[in-house]
Amino acid sequence: MTQSPEELCQALLTAARVAGADSADAIAIESGSVEIDIRAGALEKAERAESTDLGLRIFVGQRSAVVSASDTRAETLAAMAERAVFMAREAPEDPYTGLANPDQLAADWDLAALELADPASEPDPQALQADALAAEAAALAIEGVTQVQAAGAGYGRSRVHLAASNGFSGGYERTSRSTSCVAIAGTGTGMERDYDGDSRTFQSDLRSPEEIGRRAGERAIERLGARKPVTGTYPVLFDERIAASLIGHLLAAANGAAVARGSSWLKDDLGQQVLPEGLSVIEDPFRPRIAGSRPFDAEGLPTARRAIVENGTLTGWTLDLASARKLGMTPTGNAARGVSSGPSPVNWNLALTQGNASRDDLIRDMGTGLLVTSMIGSTINPNTGDYSRGAAGFWIEAGEIAYPVNECTIAGNLRDMLMRIIPANDARTYLSRVVPSLLIEGMTLAGN
Repeated sequence: MTQSPEELCQALLTAARVAGADSADAIAIESGSVEIDIRAGALEKAERAESTDLGLRIFVGQRSAVVSASDTRAETLAAMAERAVFMAREAPEDPYTGLANPDQLAADWDLAALELADPASEPDPQALQADALAAEAAALAIEGVTQVQAAGAGYGRSRVHLAASNGFSGGYERTSRSTSCVAIAGTGTGMERDYDGDSRTFQSDLRSPEEIGRRAGERAIERLGARKPVTGTYPVLFDERIAASLIGHLLAAANGAAVARGSSWLKDDLGQQVLPEGLSVIEDPFRPRIAGSRPFDAEGLPTARRAIVENGTLTGWTLDLASARKLGMTPTGNAARGVSSGPSPVNWNLALTQGNASRDDLIRDMGTGLLVTSMIGSTINPNTGDYSRGAAGFWIEAGEIAYPVNECTIAGNLRDMLMRIIPANDARTYLSRVVPSLLIEGMTLAGN
């Protein structure tokens, strides 16, 4: 008889105890997905995947080890536990490792309020194929689009359960539904491509495939005739599609693991101003129907809404148990893990304070500069915050879009850049990271 993720976790804990572990935690993930890709009106790929993955972390004193498997037989669970105990006994001691104390654990949560799983039935492959075909057709209907590189639709459902010898046991189910399209305009060396896509927890929230295909085609057309911009120092407006990456660099520097290693340009800035006054970064793991929502973290600690930056001031690090212990601080309930690795601190849903101006207002006010809509590659020094990335987008002259640009590099220092951001009001509030377009004055631009 097939065992549930909860039953598999309890079986792993029993095996760990029998094998000689002092303590242990286990995670089981049962997942299934369907992916459909279309090209030139024909089925390019139809893929269905189903799996059950297990992870076991055991402790022998202050030593630990992690093992994983996708075989749920009892003899495999026993072998996993025996192997993990052997590995742990050979591992070096870590004074910061170990499970949470029972009084730190999440005790109750309201899964219904989070709406992590769509109760609607799984869409059949024909429905997914119809969405992909509709997205492709909408892109090809845009004059100047010569081909669609890829159009796809997918569905996923997973059940995750975490249990530990400290008494924690909890799990939840998730669903996802997505549609995407990549369109190509022009021919030969003048070809340009762009994309659009959407991924939601509930099918009913997903944007239509026609809208996704049309927008991908329009974006590809807008990029035709791109040229290199002029080298110099100019204002740069990061489009909403990619602006979240800037806040992502701030969050990476505020990660407790990086701070504990001393490899963060923010390591001495707790309680200091890191954004303009009036701007905050709020983490909220309780937003319904959002991918980053969860009732507890991967160590069984309760998640919580918190301000990482409040009114421009950095108020705290993102901490799992180990990094909190290293820094002598309280964990923030931000541990994540897979089946083959131990926990590490990550962020859940985030939102940056939006501004009052529209993106068009910022374009008008910037005069001459660069609107960045896509970026490639990156060179970021985690110790100093020095920043350099390849970029493409549109050149702005006299407050209006003049022509598309590509093959340029933007550079600066993240500490200085983030202190000068001016947010627009165009963030998509249904994303896990709600960040509007961001204008930064005086960035170095390398082109012609």
